[in-house]
Amino acid sequence: MNAISHPAPPRPRRSRWIPWVFVGGMLLVTAVNGVLIYASATTFTGLTTGQSFDKGRAYNHVLEEAARQKALGWQAGITVAQGGLHLAATGRDGVPLPAGVTLSGVLRRPLTGEERMLDFAALGGGRWRASLADMQAGLWEARLTLRGANEARLMLRERVVLP
Repeated sequence: MNAISHPAPPRPRRSRWIPWVFVGGMLLVTAVNGVLIYASATTFTGLTTGQSFDKGRAYNHVLEEAARQKALGWQAGITVAQGGLHLAATGRDGVPLPAGVTLSGVLRRPLTGEERMLDFAALGGGRWRASLADMQAGLWEARLTLRGANEARLMLRERVVLP
């Protein structure tokens, strides 16, 4: 008898996993996007500029104020030492600012938006000190304003690190 040969049964496809690679890739992209959306929504500090359009249109006033302060010629330096925030200021000629100049300001935490008022004591010779007792260590932004006679004003914004 003559044997009739039958073709060999087809082998199972070995590439069945390829569509699952695409499905897995899309799941990975979706998971990463979900993590990023969660992180951005829960870490927003709430620090925004109210009425930003109007403030942008009034930017010439900011430039005028900067030019006025530069023409005033006052120089000031902020340091953190011995549990206090120290400020030393001089006039255009390098002479310490007179006793009639007052200093006010706040420390603002950029991360949380927390603000603490500073109570400055005049030390004389164009120097002031505010106690930093009970202040949390880390990065803060000092927003200070020196006011003198004839509406002379110097506004300072400087980041400081508290120990």
